[in-house]
Amino acid sequence: MKHAETPETRVVRLLKVGEQVRHILSEILARGDVHDETLARHMVSVTEVRMSPDLRHATVFVKPLLGKEEEKVLKALRTNTAYLQREVASKVRMKYAAKLKFLADDSFDEGTHIDTLLRAPKVAQDLGDPSED
Repeated sequence: MKHAETPETRVVRLLKVGEQVRHILSEILARGDVHDETLARHMVSVTEVRMSPDLRHATVFVKPLLGKEEEKVLKALRTNTAYLQREVASKVRMKYAAKLKFLADDSFDEGTHIDTLLRAPKVAQDLGDPSED
């Protein structure tokens, strides 16, 4: 008997499948299975994979090591999307093969920007010394 799916179990499933896809893509890229000159020259981190609610689409967030040649790396990944989709589909048991969409992960840049803002003298002065509380 199949249990009724709750919103909570649905979210957990999306996260699990996303993480599974992330691991598979990371392995493929680390092993150099994609025969692409640009990808061969760069270590690429797959930082997150977000699945659509129907599991048919996966948004893959990537960051080349040291952020070098990000646009070239994204272009190479997009050029090899069909191969990567086939590889993921063969390793993840799902009804449909998820369509992959590659995007740059800007969260590191945002975090650095926020940190820089918080350290700015004017902001630091407004924040005060936390040990004074």
